Amino acid sequence: MKKSNSIILFNKKQVRRIWNEGKELWYFSIIDVVAILTDSPRPRKYWNALKTKLKQEGSESSQKVGQLKLESPDGKKYLTDVADTETILRLIQSIPSPKAEPFKLWLAKVGYERIEETEDPELAFDRAIKTYLRKGYSKEWINQLLKSIEVRKELTDEWQERGMKEGLEYAILTDEITRAWADREERKFKRQYDKP
Repeated sequence: MKKSNSIILFNKKQVRRIWNEGKELWYFSIIDVVAILTDSPRPRKYWNALKTKLKQEGSESSQKVGQLKLESPDGKKYLTDVADTETILRLIQSIPSPKAEPFKLWLAKVGYERIEETEDPELAFDRAIKTYLRKGYSKEWINQLLKSIEVRKELTDEWQERGMKEGLEYAILTDEITRAWADREERKFKRQYDKP
């Protein structure tokens, strides 16, 4: 399962998510959703009580909850309860909150955008460029980033054709490419620029 982590915003509050390439589904942090919908000072406790109640009622939703490692505010990754869009929508129905309907509409929009990007991958680039511009990055910086991605892709394709497997050597070479244009290692670059 190839994973892609990201944070998205709903009403200026963060919702952590992870993309499951194999299932082609987003999985969202249930704790983040509960925190937004309930305004509870202890969303984890609220979720644990709700999860227990759902299990006792024999709810199908509670059986569809999984755990994946997501980055927490302290920068470390912890196992976190996650659910796909369909399950999140079912869980939302169990939370008495006037915020539920806007959240459902927002989830539908996020899902629709991903489907659009699957059908027309260029949309993903357009959205990424608009996002970087909103964050204040210059067009020159964005173009340099896109060029470096293209060069890295060409090089990594060549490495794979010559039998190099992803691993330490692969990571070292990727770091060198990033260092050449961003003056920092790939992981430091990602840490600095991949956060909203």
